[in-house]
Amino acid sequence: MIFYTVTHSEDLLEDDEDGLFEHHRIVADAKQSLLRIDKFLMDRLPNVTRTKIQEGIHDGFVKVNDKPIKPNYKIHPHDVITVSLPEPPRDTDVVPENIPLNIVFEDEHVLVVNKVAGMVVHPAYQNWSGTLVNALTWHFQNLPEMQGNEGRPGLVHRIDKDTSGLLVIAKTEMAMNALAKQFFDHSIERTYQAIVWGIPDPPQGTVNVHVGRSLKDRRVTVAFPEGDFGRHAITHFKLLKDLRYVSLIECKLETGRTHQIRAHLKYLGHPLFNDAMYGGSEIIKGTVFSKYKQFVENCFKVIPRQALHAKTLGFVHPANNQFMQFDSELPTDFVEVIEKWENYVKYN
Repeated sequence: MIFYTVTHSEDLLEDDEDGLFEHHRIVADAKQSLLRIDKFLMDRLPNVTRTKIQEGIHDGFVKVNDKPIKPNYKIHPHDVITVSLPEPPRDTDVVPENIPLNIVFEDEHVLVVNKVAGMVVHPAYQNWSGTLVNALTWHFQNLPEMQGNEGRPGLVHRIDKDTSGLLVIAKTEMAMNALAKQFFDHSIERTYQAIVWGIPDPPQGTVNVHVGRSLKDRRVTVAFPEGDFGRHAITHFKLLKDLRYVSLIECKLETGRTHQIRAHLKYLGHPLFNDAMYGGSEIIKGTVFSKYKQFVENCFKVIPRQALHAKTLGFVHPANNQFMQFDSELPTDFVEVIEKWENYVKYN
């Protein structure tokens, strides 16, 4: 849940307890009638949907009188409502930058790019420049923006900074609306390849477990198997290559939650190789020999990021209604690490 359309006062407030920055503070009138908080905020936060507000409440971004609440909470007179986010308020203007793009496909309606690992998709806290959006605004004029998503022209989805792979960009308002609906309907086809610790058993299956922001560390997404927190999330996985202590797998997304694959694989006990945020930068499987430890550390140096690549992307073209599918090669660091493990398994 991100509110870009309403500016805060000149004071920049940070909540020391959970590391969130206050964007909005609203005090209910003395004559305020009992009203659900999501409806109350809809009238006061322009261009923010009720769904986004409810998501923000679930994620703990909305508090009343400094306490978390549920979406059905009813506002009372004199209630103090705060909306806080992981990043401080900022102007939504994007500075165009002449950054090369790896364009896989382009026509007048859509653009498919292959993002390199290390590139942030859109400007945000601590990453205001050098992003994919900065590059897009240099190469393309008048890209559309989704309502309530100002400052992110052309974007209908995103992948993490250190994940490489395919993204579709909307070049027109019509294309943006059509693609956004496909993402909403979960009809977009997306497959990822990942190197993970261990060998999945069974070799293929489905993870149907809620994910959401950790109650202890809001930077991290965690699984909530009881379904009491978070949002519905489904990931299908399949073993592609058994490399004894690690494996190459394919993940197909049915939903697209933040860090979904990373959280689901950690939940399965198979975190992404070298994913520091989710425990994959430790040696989880293998021997205690120093030679093995040195081998793994060398692999970490080859791929100094989580081993995740958005390999294929399929969608219905917004103008001609034809299904289009794109595939991408695994990046060099990915291939080199796989080859290293193949050689290790062969000779050890």
